[in-house]
Order: sequence, then C-alpha cells, then structure tokens
Amino acid sequence: MSLANQPPINLSAFTKATELQNRLWFTLLALIVFRVGAYIPLPGIDPHVLEAIVSRSAGGILGMFNMLSGGSLGRMTIFALAIMPYITASIIIQLMTVVSKDLENLKKEGESGRRKINQYTRYATVFLAAIQAFGVSVGLEGMNRLGSDVVIQAGLFFRLTTVITLVGGTVFLMWLGEQITNRGVGNGISLIIFSGIVAGLPSALARTFELGRTGALSPVFIIILMVMVVGLIAVIVFMERANRRIIVQYPKRQVGNKMYGGESSHIPLKLNTAGVIPPIFASSILLFPLTIASFSAGKGPAWVQNITLYLGHGKPLYILCYIALIVFFCFFYTAVVFNPVETADNLKKNGGFILGKRPGKATAEYLDYVLSRITVLGAAYISVVCVLPEILISQYAVPFYLGGTSILIVVNVVMDTITQVQTHLFAHQYEGLIKKARLRGKR
Repeated sequence: MSLANQPPINLSAFTKATELQNRLWFTLLALIVFRVGAYIPLPGIDPHVLEAIVSRSAGGILGMFNMLSGGSLGRMTIFALAIMPYITASIIIQLMTVVSKDLENLKKEGESGRRKINQYTRYATVFLAAIQAFGVSVGLEGMNRLGSDVVIQAGLFFRLTTVITLVGGTVFLMWLGEQITNRGVGNGISLIIFSGIVAGLPSALARTFELGRTGALSPVFIIILMVMVVGLIAVIVFMERANRRIIVQYPKRQVGNKMYGGESSHIPLKLNTAGVIPPIFASSILLFPLTIASFSAGKGPAWVQNITLYLGHGKPLYILCYIALIVFFCFFYTAVVFNPVETADNLKKNGGFILGKRPGKATAEYLDYVLSRITVLGAAYISVVCVLPEILISQYAVPFYLGGTSILIVVNVVMDTITQVQTHLFAHQYEGLIKKARLRGKR
C-alpha cells in the first residue's frame, strides 16, 4: 500500500486563476440556493405540530433521513425528499446496465450512450419521487399530536400539491447538482448532501454539550467522543489516500535510429474505490421501504410497524442489513468503475505488461485478484467506520451528524473538492507556462 501525496495549494496562483474563482463562486451560490429552499415549507402544514412529532422521532429512521436531507425533512420543506430518489434511481439503472444488454451497449457508446443513460435515470427519479411523495402526503394526513393534526386541511388537493411540490424539489436538486458538477467545483450531488450535513453540525455539537450540561452524558464521555471523532477523521483520510500500485512495464522499440519505450508506470488501485457511494446507497435502500412507515405514527399495518421496530438504529437486524448493503455496494460499484478485462486489453494494445503475468487473460485475472482483496479491506473499513457510531447513536443518543456516515461523506467530499481545485490550479499554471514559451519563441 502507498499513500498519494498531494502538494499544497498555491495561494498566489489561486488569486490569478479567475476561472477557478468563478467556479467556486458558482458552487457557493448554488449551495446557498439549496439552503434557502431547505426552509421553504410545504403548503397546508402546521409547523408547530410537525416540530413536536419530529423531536419525538429524532432518534429513529426519521433522524437519519433528516440528516441526509439537511434538515429539510424535519421542517417538511419543498426539499424534504432531498436527492435520495435520484440516488435510488442511479442504483437501479446501474444494476440494469449489468443485467440488460441494451443498457450495457449504451454504456459502451461513449458520450451519447452516457447521455441516454442519464436520461433514463432522470425518468426513474421522477417516478420514484412521485411514489415517495404520495406516501409522505398520506402519512402526513395520519399524523397528529395531542389531538392536533399536522395537515390543516386533508384531502385530494393536499395530496396533489404535496406530490407536485416534492417531486419538483427533487428534480430541481438533481438539476442543481448537475450544474455544480459542470460549472462549479466538485461532484454536485455529493456537495448538496455535504452542505446539508455541515449546516447541522453546529446544532449537533450544541445538543451534545447540552446533554453534558444536564448530566445525560458525562463530561468524560463527551471528551472521549470528540477524540474518537478526530481519530475517525484521521483514519478516513489515511484509508482514502491508500492505494496499491501495480507496476506496468513497457518494452523498448526502435523507430528509425531512435529507441522508444522501456519505461515503467503503475496502475493505482485505491483501497476504497467506491468512495462514499456504499454508505449513501445503503442508507437510501434502507430508507426507501420505510419512508411511509416512519410517518404512520403507529397507525399502519402491524407488519409495517414490526419492520420499523426491528430496523431501528442499533438493532441487530438494522446493523446486519447495513453491513451487508455496504459490502455489496463496495464490490458492485468497484466492478462498475474498474473493469479488469478492459484494463488488461488496453495494456496489451499499448504494449504494456505486468511483470510475471502474460498479457490478456492472465493479466485480467491478476488485476481482479488484487482488486477483490483490496475491496475486502475497503468494505471492512467502511463498515467499521459507519457501524460503530450507529451503536453510540442508539445507546447514548448522540446526534446523527456525528455518525460515521456523515463524517465519511464530509471528509471524502472535502478531499475530492480540494483535489479538483488543485487540478484547476495546475491547469492554469500550465497554460501560463505555455503562453510564456510562445512569447519567447516569437522573440
């Protein structure tokens, strides 16, 4: 294993990179738009009754979904569904590309095929968002607190407006995420989730210290918790930068009177190729069938209530399902991102080979062998990082914002964004060097 060392950001170069500054400003303004929308409530909702119900359910599935939506669900705003329907739709489409030959062929067509797959993902997002929005509207009509209903006037009109509003909010966030990716800095979808988590961190810390002040948590435990969070961040940074380098050798070849090739390169295989995708996908899968159940307030069918009970945070079934989904998506997403057969074929076409391995099938098998064992370590690392805080959340009422999933998302998004900023800075510096070389050449 080796660690990818990244050079520090050159501040003087940053002040001259106007394109990068414009991208950063665009990203900031887009995230501000998201945060403003997270406070626009749905029409026809009594906010006081809703606040009482949300505070009562803060330790369950509702709390996790509220964290991923940046507090939008707790306030029942136009972005209450957040970006989760899009993530679920992406899972389904990516699974279909493995099963369906037509989608697999589309994926191989390059840019045009990718656009077609993105279009299918958008259609699936609207469909899933409509189903979830209808479930939310029906669930809201059945919620009450001390005789007061959450919905001021229930009926068909409320359901229709709720579905249209929530679907529109999800589609807008999907579009906003794509705009950030294309015109800003970083992955737009990840940044939207990141901004929602970061916005809730101050209040989460305040609630933790308040628990210590009232005696619910001991000061020693809070100190241990903060040290654990810092240590968790250090472990995440270390593991995310760790990679296995496979040496690739290129033979020498003679062209005319000159010799070319003979140099060696390497293929960096990250320990965690899937990044933050497994915990986000695992959370969305667990939340999707429980979206309606979390709003039933004990009035739904018995089997729905049993599922909600057994899938509570810290319960054995929830932890087992969470670990199983994380491991599955670690292997699945790694297989989607890195294709050993395709990589081996590319090496063979370019004349490259791995020492001790024959080009072609033997090279592909070796790459698959190494990648599988690396992914086992990566899946174990993500499972530990995400599951251990879940136990603390269930046992000691620690806020969700201090959980492993939220910390993993925040650290990964920060690292990815910094990497993209460095890439833009390096590109700007290279452009400056090329311009200087051309001016000197003209002289």
